[in-house]
Amino acid sequence: MADSPSQLIDERIAELGDWRGETLARVRELVKEADPEVEETWKWRGVPVWEHDGIVCTGETYKKIVKLTFAKGASLDDPAGLFNSSLEGNTRRAIDIHEDEEIDATALKDLVRAAVELNTGR
Repeated sequence: MADSPSQLIDERIAELGDWRGETLARVRELVKEADPEVEETWKWRGVPVWEHDGIVCTGETYKKIVKLTFAKGASLDDPAGLFNSSLEGNTRRAIDIHEDEEIDATALKDLVRAAVELNTGR
């Protein structure tokens, strides 16, 4: 039987075993706090995805960054200025988190809630 998306994300966090795993775990926790109804999925051969009536954001891990990409980020207000990557596109926006960077939990949860509202039309 295949692992559930949540189990696959657990495994990814464990296999990273460094700051990237810790950062991905923290981001995941904040997304779930912001939207307790969020659904975890696993796409594109190994990308954790959080969805609520469509993709809210993805959590990709690279050697030097953890990248949170918001599917409709260009349509979201970002008063705290979290978006620092993929700024040139018409649709997506991303947040690149580097080692030892603090995550603004309140601002991130606000972005997640705004993305969910955009998806649900509320």
